[in-house]
Amino acid sequence: MRTRPLKVALLGCGVVGSEVARIMTTHADDLAARIGAPVELAGVAVRRPDKVREGIDPSLVTTDATALVKRGDIDVVVEVIGGIEPARTLITTAFEHGASVVSANKALLAQDGAALHAAADENGKDLYYEAAVAGAIPLIRPLRESLAGDKVNRVLGIVNGTTNFILDKMDSTGAGYQEALDEATALGYAEADPTADVEGFDAAAKAAILAGIAFHTRVRLDDVYREGMTEVTAADFASAKEMGCTIKLLAICERAADGASVTARVHPAMIPLSHPLASVRGAYNAVFVESDAAGQLMFYGPGAGGSPTASAVLGDLVAVCRNRLSGATGPGESAYAALPVSPMGDVVTRYHISLDVADKPGVLAQVATVFAEHGVSIDTVRQQGKDGEASLVVVTHRASDAALGGTVEALRKLDTVRGVASIMRVEGE
Repeated sequence: MRTRPLKVALLGCGVVGSEVARIMTTHADDLAARIGAPVELAGVAVRRPDKVREGIDPSLVTTDATALVKRGDIDVVVEVIGGIEPARTLITTAFEHGASVVSANKALLAQDGAALHAAADENGKDLYYEAAVAGAIPLIRPLRESLAGDKVNRVLGIVNGTTNFILDKMDSTGAGYQEALDEATALGYAEADPTADVEGFDAAAKAAILAGIAFHTRVRLDDVYREGMTEVTAADFASAKEMGCTIKLLAICERAADGASVTARVHPAMIPLSHPLASVRGAYNAVFVESDAAGQLMFYGPGAGGSPTASAVLGDLVAVCRNRLSGATGPGESAYAALPVSPMGDVVTRYHISLDVADKPGVLAQVATVFAEHGVSIDTVRQQGKDGEASLVVVTHRASDAALGGTVEALRKLDTVRGVASIMRVEGE
């Protein structure tokens, strides 16, 4: 074993960073044996230097992250500060000064992954980011290494624990959205400002990363259709149960049937109770991968939290350190396919539409005519009426999102349609 330690700079020492530092210390001997050399925490960049950080030598703490990554003797920079800047500049600076990088920064990778990979390649360094998607679940490495010889056609998953906890609570208890969110906040699953989670921004960033790796195509955050889950109601869950379904916020990345394009989207959807993702409870994550040769694979586990995310970071750290010792680099960006990303209107799926209509003869015929005029075939219809008011639930066969959008716009113009109560896609069938 080499005696000179590999030096690691840690950018950020919050929930994840402090856990990374703890594991590096408590598992030092095991890490050294697995890598072939000891690893040494050489510096920790923080915003608040006066905060007590148990187990971390105060002499290692600095507020000058730029000076830390420019030192020249740093082998690996671990970036867990998040956000776009200063993380982007710090990472590129680290490459320029001889360090490889392990990051958990999904937002930055989704926005500027191509540029970061280019900087890593230009400087002959590694960029690893298993922790950026689905916490402890090994997902990125299987996609870009284990399935490198296969053709991935679809990635369908629950990649945000907060939203899954909320929807699971609504499903299992009949609670409304706000009530379930309040419980998630009280238990620490939801941030004080849950917007990034419940509006789908977090999941969309992860979808961009997954689609890029799965389809060997550059997919940016702006390419991902995003729809939050704040409008999901107890009535939606009641309708889902009548169909033998539940509701999940899904990240869906698909290759078109002709293989000529890809789509990436995040939105709530009904999925059959028979689908493996339907049984994912609480704050857990799960991702379902479909490929030509391997068939259907499912990856499941805790998708967030200090320890699970630190586990993914340390796994990357071991891999990068091994590469440093061997003088090699791991797989970089694979974007050779360069497939176009199709708009949401091209997506084809089934739909569940709930309408508030007048309870009088001829309404169903009018509604059915609108669907037919827009080329959307109806699978089932369920109607309930009382005192001049009625609800009409329509489940369609597969149709394009553009066709469905035109249908709904026309329905809103009917005098007999008082309102479109909800529109939900039906996936996983």
